[in-house]
Amino acid sequence: MANSSPAVEAPAEKISLPRTGESEQLKKIRHTTSHVMAMAVQKLFPKAQVTIGPWIDNGFYYDFDNPDTFTEQDLKAIKKEMVKIINRKLPVTREEVTREEAERRIKAINEPYKLEILGDIKQEPITIYHLGEEWWDLCAGPHVENTSELHPKAIELESLAGAYWRGDASKQQLQRIYGTAWETPEQLTEYKRRKEEALKRDHRKLGKELGLFLFSDPVGPGLPLWTPKGTVLRSVLEDFLKQEQVKRGYLGVVTPHIARIDLFKTSGHWQQYKEDMFPMMAEDEESAAEERGFVLKPMNCPFHIQIYKNELRSYRDLPMRLAEFGTVYRYEQSGELGGLTRVRGFTVDDSHLFVTPEQLDDEFLSVVDLILSVFNSLQLKNFKARLSFRDPESDKYIGSDEAWNKAENAIRRAVDTLGMESFEAPGEAAFYGPKLDFIFQDALEREWQLGTVQVDYNLPERFQLEYVGEDGTRKRPVMIHRAPFGSLERLIGILIEEYAGDFPFWLAPIQMRLLPVSDEFLPFAKEVATQMRIEGIRAEADTSGERLGKLIRNGEKQKIPVMAVVGAKEVEANQLSIRTRAGGELGTMAVAEVIEKMKVANRDRANF
Repeated sequence: MANSSPAVEAPAEKISLPRTGESEQLKKIRHTTSHVMAMAVQKLFPKAQVTIGPWIDNGFYYDFDNPDTFTEQDLKAIKKEMVKIINRKLPVTREEVTREEAERRIKAINEPYKLEILGDIKQEPITIYHLGEEWWDLCAGPHVENTSELHPKAIELESLAGAYWRGDASKQQLQRIYGTAWETPEQLTEYKRRKEEALKRDHRKLGKELGLFLFSDPVGPGLPLWTPKGTVLRSVLEDFLKQEQVKRGYLGVVTPHIARIDLFKTSGHWQQYKEDMFPMMAEDEESAAEERGFVLKPMNCPFHIQIYKNELRSYRDLPMRLAEFGTVYRYEQSGELGGLTRVRGFTVDDSHLFVTPEQLDDEFLSVVDLILSVFNSLQLKNFKARLSFRDPESDKYIGSDEAWNKAENAIRRAVDTLGMESFEAPGEAAFYGPKLDFIFQDALEREWQLGTVQVDYNLPERFQLEYVGEDGTRKRPVMIHRAPFGSLERLIGILIEEYAGDFPFWLAPIQMRLLPVSDEFLPFAKEVATQMRIEGIRAEADTSGERLGKLIRNGEKQKIPVMAVVGAKEVEANQLSIRTRAGGELGTMAVAEVIEKMKVANRDRANF
């Protein structure tokens, strides 16, 4: 009889969860599902008025003005009604009407929000989408052709939230229902699995458990407070990047947190970015009326420009690379805040390079090399490059077509030279110049923007920047804006979730904890911890007096990478009994050997 091998189970096929913008079919499904939900809401709650209901990255939402507050029980009833609507196989039809006809219909059903939306629609004719013959809304589409194309078991209503009409806190408070919809039930199951995993990794939860940062109501939303452990983590990241920058000829600067409005009028921020800035601080009503006052800075670039302008530069001085960990402030809407990834005050690892046109390509490539080096050290490997260009149809950008074309072509050349995986995104540029953004995909396949590098011909023009060329004439430099981290806050939030709080040894706020088996051995543990700190190792002795098992469990819970048990034998031999999160029990080592290994791990940014 021939030997038979046990059957090898084939690995489960990976289920793809594209974002809405990556799938035309998902866009149709989610847009239609949002309409089905709104129809269901108005059937169950006749007094509810609809406002807007767009698709979003992983689903959709609709905002309602309803006299009563929706409950979780209401969501179940709405979902049940949605299934009934879907099963009726209603046709989804598009109709074109005149503006006057749309206005007449809206007034007939008494929907004031729709009337306001109609006023914002510029193109004609007006398009309306119908679900059967019972419900319709102003909409540009796209949609599926029939509700039978929606799978009831691939749809879920996820949560309730508050929202202001038009995002304006002075306007009506609305109720937002979030939902998700997929092509298959299997995709929904995988989406829910990833959501559960994301909850376990949530940086807000882990940040609190690990004691890294906190938010305080008296301080205000979106303004994180960093604990001693969190501050260590920030400092390690700052020191790491500063060392890399020094090697590459960057010069550190420090600039204020506020400035006169005139500075930001010259840069264009006041005109183009005012809604995202904190309100002006003026001495009196007259000053306020004349816009004479100070504002919190939303960006660092105008300050670095002033340092460059302080004296006339020669071509011999260029490139000039000014760098700062500068804290900026942006007045994000409260509903858009999200832990560390969306805050109102954050620190950018900002740098502005002033280069000659001839130096632009080489300097741009050098900046990209720095960003890739940073990602490699942080073990962030799954990313792609987004060429964030202007939308030619938009009027939000400053500068000439010639300047934009030169800047965008410089970015294309760099990407072609490097052979990087990339895609173009019209409309994602900064108002003053195009960007190369690095989009990182984390362990849960969520995408985050991290590093960015921008080419800017416009601010040098607006600020009349000059240098003396080799031929003795005055010339205009080009600026490169760059931030490998993006912001410390967002980066740390992402790293917490990517590592699930289990930082690599070189990043861990506490690298070593010494565990004395009794108070008798605490002096030795403290002495060794002191030796380690002198050598640049972040070490501490556990002084809680708990039993050894509890000491170990506490260290594991706080995700400390290395722990050392200290008992009679260890004290007598000047040794430590080592256990690590990565490798388990490593046995007994001399104190000097442990310190040397840790120094090497820090130097090489490796695990112990």
